[in-house]
Amino acid sequence: MKSLTYTLLVSLLLTPAFAQPPASGFVRDNYQKVEYKIPMRDGTKLHTAVYVPKDASETNRYPFLMQRTCYSVAPYGPEAYAQQLGPSRTLERDKYIFVYQDVRGRWMSEGTWTNMTPNVPDAVTRNDFPGKTSARKASKTAEKDTRNDFPGYAPDESSDTYDTIEWLLKNVKFNNGRVGQWGISYPGFYTAASLPDAHPALKAASPQAPVGDFFFDDFHHNGAFIQAYLFTYPVFGIQTGGPTSQPWFAPAFINTGTKDGFQWQYDLGPLKNVDKYYKDNFFWQETVEHPNYDEFWQKRSIIPHLKNIRTAVMTVGGWFDAEDLYGPLTIYKTIEKNSPGQYNTLVMGPFGHGRWSQETGHTLHSNIYFGDSIATFYQRNIEAKFFNHFLKGPGDGKTGLPEAYLFDTGKKEWKTFAKWPAAEAQTMTFSLTENGKLQTENGKPEGFSEFISDPMKPVPYTEDITTTQGFTPFNYMSEDQRFAGRRPDVLVFQTEPLTDDLTLGGEITARLKVSTTGTDADWVVKLLDVYPPDEPNHPYMPHKNITLSNYQQMVRSEAMRGRFRNSFEKPEPFEPGKVTDVTFRLQDVLHTFKKGHRLMIQVQSTWFPLIDRNPQTFVPNIFKADAADFQKATHRVYSNSTIDVQVLK
Repeated sequence: MKSLTYTLLVSLLLTPAFAQPPASGFVRDNYQKVEYKIPMRDGTKLHTAVYVPKDASETNRYPFLMQRTCYSVAPYGPEAYAQQLGPSRTLERDKYIFVYQDVRGRWMSEGTWTNMTPNVPDAVTRNDFPGKTSARKASKTAEKDTRNDFPGYAPDESSDTYDTIEWLLKNVKFNNGRVGQWGISYPGFYTAASLPDAHPALKAASPQAPVGDFFFDDFHHNGAFIQAYLFTYPVFGIQTGGPTSQPWFAPAFINTGTKDGFQWQYDLGPLKNVDKYYKDNFFWQETVEHPNYDEFWQKRSIIPHLKNIRTAVMTVGGWFDAEDLYGPLTIYKTIEKNSPGQYNTLVMGPFGHGRWSQETGHTLHSNIYFGDSIATFYQRNIEAKFFNHFLKGPGDGKTGLPEAYLFDTGKKEWKTFAKWPAAEAQTMTFSLTENGKLQTENGKPEGFSEFISDPMKPVPYTEDITTTQGFTPFNYMSEDQRFAGRRPDVLVFQTEPLTDDLTLGGEITARLKVSTTGTDADWVVKLLDVYPPDEPNHPYMPHKNITLSNYQQMVRSEAMRGRFRNSFEKPEPFEPGKVTDVTFRLQDVLHTFKKGHRLMIQVQSTWFPLIDRNPQTFVPNIFKADAADFQKATHRVYSNSTIDVQVLK
């Protein structure tokens, strides 16, 4: 019996851009498909599918719009056409030369697969090979030159993108000399990774839900392992053995034999037991052997390399993206800092991971309804305008779009900003007092709230048992938290009902002062919008047993592995009983808490199986902890702990 995990993963991975709409004859009627094996400067050939508008000619030229992916450019074969091209039907009908490429070591491309291929410093690339600054020469010699000829050379995603563009410009007729790139999730990373030392023809790039750094996106949050991702490791940790159009990783999927992912993860026990499934999975073994933010993870981050960007960038994310929220916000802010004056914009909508690529009619996340046709609005009025301007229009940056186009998830409307965080944002500080009040007055250092944290009785991250197994978590990002707040091992702090609307817009920082009877601990902080008792249900409630009366909607949340409180590279134990600072960022937010609503903060130490259980006994490597290492501990959160939020007037 195939597992639920297998079904979900394959349905996502075998299409260029996640799930596609029903097939139409538009693509076949209006485009001609050609497949190429494009040589990189080291001789490796990457499988590339190109769709050229049939009306392209010397007098009617089109720009390229490209996606590079590890998730397959299927369907394969020159007569097999994709159901949809590009990021949306709008751009498909606007017509571009659409390009899809399997990255190194994946599917029909040659080479060896590496998760988040490290960016090669300019000095290595340029000195050892006539690389990015001499791509014309490199492309001419690529087929005969190999890495053996240039032992100091190693390709990266920037050089592969550069070489692909150079080849396309020369070999695909009727292009206008301009190239755009987009991608969602991992393809979003490839889009961001193309920006350092980009080809001059790359005029517009849109990293969407991009991975930025695997120690803070996807597989970890502030060093805490995202155990909910355990089922995905076959996709990322098995080499193809050569070009293939078949899902080679499928036999390695774990067949749990149950739909109860929580129970299966709990019964699994310590993470060392995962080896029975993934002993030969190279990415799992890399994860186990690198529990800290060492050179292995650092060199895979694209963030430090986003400097001197010359391409127009529009980074897109979803406020309720359970996978990649750090990535889009950090990529935007980094480019803004390192490339001042460059066209760089941010779009954040009321979506989960990549859900802006599909119109659902009524836009919901979990039980929250945000309005209708929001994805279509984005596709037509933001995304299409961006690409059309830089690839078909004047390209002077006068797009008519704002610096930041963000959705207020409380007022449920789009807002525009000249910069983000907004210049007018002011910091408001809330104290976590021992009487359960969330107040703006300073809390007393001697006051505290405490709870017993038991790794053998962890706090679930969701009540929805159907979402505990699969590619990624999803609904929990706006899910009702009453089930958690009613547990004795979850601290609750809330305001009185608000007398006026309060808009949080910008960064959130938790400044906890804590102690524990153990020597290690995780700290989870959740910011919630508590609805009033008379809140009516909207007409599109997906779960009829849920009521919005007193609903505790999660607005933002984050975990911090306490051992990394001072350094992600050098973990430290806690001294039992000693008051200790634990400070960490929650991701940005734009949310209006309406009059009559309350702000609530919940603090807990387990969040299972979203993150793995901390033994609460300091061990060098939690991935190798024994069952005996997992111990109860009493945690205290002192009343001078604060939550700093940015507020918009």
